[in-house]
Amino acid sequence: MDLLVLLLLCSAPLIRGHSSGLVIDSCEELKSHQSGLSPQTAPSPFIVTTEQRRYRVGEDVKVELQGPASTPFTGFLLEAIEVGSETPVGSFATPAGAAKVLTCSQRPSSAVSHTSGFNSSYIQVTWRSEPSGDIKAVQFRASFVQNSTTFWVNVMSSVLTFTNGRAARSAGALTGNGSTDPAPLVKSAASISSANCGVTKVCFSQPSNCDPAVSASCYFMSAMMLAGGTAVQYEMTGPYEGYIAFGFSDDQKMGNDDIYVCGMNSNGQVGVQHMYSTGRTTPQVVALGNVYNITTSLQNNVISCSFTTTEIISIQGTSGFSQSYYFMFVCGPSSNGQIQFHKHDFVSTTKMAISTPVVSERGFPDIIKAHGSLMLIAWMTTGTLGMMVARYLKTMAKGTTMCNKDLWFVVHVGVMLLTVAATIIAFILIFAHTRDWSGGAHPVLGCLVMILSFFQPIVAMLRCGPQHHLRYLFNTSHFLNAVIIKSLAVGAIFTGLNLIDSSDGWLMKVMGGFLAWEALFYIMLEVHNGKSKEKGSATVEVESESVKIDGLLIGLFFLGNICFLVALLVGIGVK
Repeated sequence: MDLLVLLLLCSAPLIRGHSSGLVIDSCEELKSHQSGLSPQTAPSPFIVTTEQRRYRVGEDVKVELQGPASTPFTGFLLEAIEVGSETPVGSFATPAGAAKVLTCSQRPSSAVSHTSGFNSSYIQVTWRSEPSGDIKAVQFRASFVQNSTTFWVNVMSSVLTFTNGRAARSAGALTGNGSTDPAPLVKSAASISSANCGVTKVCFSQPSNCDPAVSASCYFMSAMMLAGGTAVQYEMTGPYEGYIAFGFSDDQKMGNDDIYVCGMNSNGQVGVQHMYSTGRTTPQVVALGNVYNITTSLQNNVISCSFTTTEIISIQGTSGFSQSYYFMFVCGPSSNGQIQFHKHDFVSTTKMAISTPVVSERGFPDIIKAHGSLMLIAWMTTGTLGMMVARYLKTMAKGTTMCNKDLWFVVHVGVMLLTVAATIIAFILIFAHTRDWSGGAHPVLGCLVMILSFFQPIVAMLRCGPQHHLRYLFNTSHFLNAVIIKSLAVGAIFTGLNLIDSSDGWLMKVMGGFLAWEALFYIMLEVHNGKSKEKGSATVEVESESVKIDGLLIGLFFLGNICFLVALLVGIGVK
């Protein structure tokens, strides 16, 4: 079927004698007509969408053709075809006014086209699936005429699949403020998908390469440049906490970002806002500008927004659709329409231009990975070693000295100073990167660890002598402070891993095993030492045997410790 010829005949002013604007009554009548013109090869500014992604036998499906409000189309042809075939399927209900049904492939009402004087950026028609027959996956195929020489053919919708269950409609979806569409499409969360990512649109998601049409836990945004390079269609969706937002930045940290927010407004409806951030404070709302075809949805605890805009990306120092930016995606709570500090944030590993379709991957700056790795090494390996040596291995290598000090003491001081040094470096790295104290419990815990770790060796240097009658106060406070630091550090590590591993929680699970492994050996060492003390005046042989067992347990512990540590460091490295 020659859709190109059909559209030209339906719209070109050089056709005479058809004042109705509809020059044919069936698709077959057009096979003898030729025009000599070629369709546009750039992406169409007009799109075909449906309210749902699945249909049932005999069910009505709303199909919508739309484009920029500033660029109406003057003609169209729409039909439903079986995927992988040219065969029309189903039928269109007889529309009123601006459209008329046609006969294609000798099937009445299998296509729909415009009528005389049509000039609009939006029209909705109803397609009805066949009451019986083979189950088919269906796509809607359209051609659009902008003027007598500018037209597009084979503009396809997403695939509509057959289901025996209840159709997934977008009941309850809410339209955002600021829409200029006379009859705005309301999409369900399932109508946003990863289809055509890297082909016609740039996509960014967490987890990487997830499909929001399949997974309700998928954070997803896409940008598709429309014909002419003057407008972009954006989509975003994710689990609902209050709002989701994506932004464009010249670096991988907050500040100097062009942002669009999809969230609950003060009227209790989902809407779209345009914002700009100048630092770590709440972004400032800016004019939404020329944004149209706004569609929103909140259902099954998933929030979604899509819209088209001619507003170029603009940040300090650069602007334009062809420039490259880091993509950012955040989510968090809102209160009375005001967004609160985000709970999760995802940043692309590289800069991208929305004019070049690619699939981006989430990543974290190396400085953040270095911070996390140093804290992990400090408080799950070297710090633990220093604490175990001081508590359980004082009698090992008894009589052996180094720098006029017992060997155990030298080892303890050495690894604990290494631990404190790693903590200080990690603190400086992250503070130099973020220059901010906000972000939930993680920075608070980290600051407490830093402060207590800094003063622990200073107080140790000022301790009284071993024979002093108040020495027990130092021993007790030094021990308790170490336990407190260790506990806070573990909490900081868990909250930090949660920030970079909020999707499947794999790192959190490994960290849980890491901590359980350590707790198990602390318990075994305490039980063994408790039994040794019960024996009272033990012989040299018994004491030596006890030290050997302690050493064996600690050695076994560190074999497992290193395995967990390597797994976590590798996990952090690939994030």
